[in-house]
Amino acid sequence: MKSLDRLFGWLLVVNGLLHALGAWNANHGKPGVLLWALTGSLAAFLIAAINLLRAERPHDRPLAWLSLAGSIAWLTVALSVGKLAGHFLDARVVSNALNAAVLAAMSIRSLRAGSPAGAHAAA
Repeated sequence: MKSLDRLFGWLLVVNGLLHALGAWNANHGKPGVLLWALTGSLAAFLIAAINLLRAERPHDRPLAWLSLAGSIAWLTVALSVGKLAGHFLDARVVSNALNAAVLAAMSIRSLRAGSPAGAHAAA
């Protein structure tokens, strides 16, 4: 399961890179719009990093909660983009929503497997 967890974390990095490339291609002449578009890539990178770190620290409950919150937020953003575009089956929407859903599920799995609240896991 750890490999699957890492795979989806890295797939979110790839989605962030593709988003940055698409943002550049569509908005390189509009710096203000480009800046805002690139914040989406930054968010993807940060959520991916948190999830990749969580995959390596399965007993870190606060980290699992943070990755769950970030993944649910990313899922909400992906589905919102699909709604705004009027096309939930767009490959960009599906890939980001699927990544976020799997990472959220893995975060829940980490929470269930983690040490009880208040207990300290051995480092």
